[in-house]
Parts: sequence; structure tokens; C-alpha cells
Amino acid sequence: MLAIFNLGGGEIILILAIVLILFGAKKLPELAKGLGQGIKEFKKATHNASEGMREALEETSPFVPIRLSAVAPPAAPSKDTITGRLP
Repeated sequence: MLAIFNLGGGEIILILAIVLILFGAKKLPELAKGLGQGIKEFKKATHNASEGMREALEETSPFVPIRLSAVAPPAAPSKDTITGRLP
């Protein structure tokens, strides 16, 4: 079953029928064309913005390897630990 935004098939058909009643059959192609152009422009704008951000990041911060601090080795066991004596 078709589920877009948690809507079932019957609910989608009902929404499409209401849109058809409100706008009429002659306006639907114009609305769909405008919606498609809007989505296309939005995708283009987000792609350009993300590409610009990538370029800006590459220009301002060259790749620098991150050095992890050395962890101190564990302390050697004391003589009491080895012999089993309690302090």
C-alpha cells in the first residue's frame, strides 16, 4: 500500500479529489507545473549552497591530521598487590 507521510491510499485519493474540486481540472496542470518548478529551484539552490560551503571549507582549512594524545601506560603493580597482602 502507498504510504507517503503516514497517509494511506484512500486518504491521498481524498486529498486529490478535494484539490480537484477546489481548483478545477483546468488549473491542475498549471499548479503541478509551478510546483515542479519550485521544487527544481529549491534543489538547485540547496545544491549551490552546499557546493559553496564545501569550497569555502576547502579554501579556509587545509587538511590537518588530528593527533591523539598519548595515553599513559598503566602503573606497574605494587609489591603488596603481587604478594596478596592488604594495606
